[in-house]
Amino acid sequence: MSHWTDAHCHLQDRFLSGDAEVVGDALEVLTRASEAGVNRVVVIGTEITTSKEALAITQIGGPVDIYATVGLHPHSALDPIEPIVELAQAGHPKLVGIGECGLDYYYEHSPRDAQRRAFATQIQLAHVLDLALVIHARDAFDDLFDVLRSEGVPARTVIHCFTGNPDEVQGCLELGCDISISGVVTFKNAALLREAVLMVPLERLHVETDAPFLAPVPYRGKKNEPAYVSVVGEFVAELRGESFTEVRDATASNTARLFQIPSA
Repeated sequence: MSHWTDAHCHLQDRFLSGDAEVVGDALEVLTRASEAGVNRVVVIGTEITTSKEALAITQIGGPVDIYATVGLHPHSALDPIEPIVELAQAGHPKLVGIGECGLDYYYEHSPRDAQRRAFATQIQLAHVLDLALVIHARDAFDDLFDVLRSEGVPARTVIHCFTGNPDEVQGCLELGCDISISGVVTFKNAALLREAVLMVPLERLHVETDAPFLAPVPYRGKKNEPAYVSVVGEFVAELRGESFTEVRDATASNTARLFQIPSA
């Protein structure tokens, strides 16, 4: 390995700019990512339209390999789940995961029971299709663990943008989940998260941008993009007392394993 992988980003037009062509904006962002040493990204779906767009973005040519997931975010849990199921079942050569899905009790844009139902359905979809499961979890770890125990944790599961505490990361690890770290780890108020990062075995660790959201320091407040995944990775490496090359190569390898994509 000699490049960074962004394990989770949103390059759909509505997230990047809201007014330009998907291919044009995404290609520009990916060109900057390549120049920053990133050679692979995973574009994440959050409902049916952004899931279709994520798959479409994988067709962009260039120096960055692009993969996609399809899913229903907990904020959209009242949307019909059937279109997501049908899209996933249709198959696509660059489809590598289900999600992001999960539970969000911080914003609670959807009722909790609807979130749990949508989450359970997508867990089973990941099982049936043997795809990675990408989980969003915020202020809901007790219920998250209950649903995972009830439905069974898919063999390849990641908690994306983990922002919990040491007890919560331990619970995730015990259930067999990988942990993906975003730029939040660089924020001044993330002391508990930094403690949790120290507990994650290197072979279970991923780095992501969640672009265009959550830009790391010193870019906080600006639009995030995959080029900044190295900022996250180098911060994590320093925090853990590991070399940046070790973290870069391990996280790239881990993400390749998680999504069953080529490791080179």
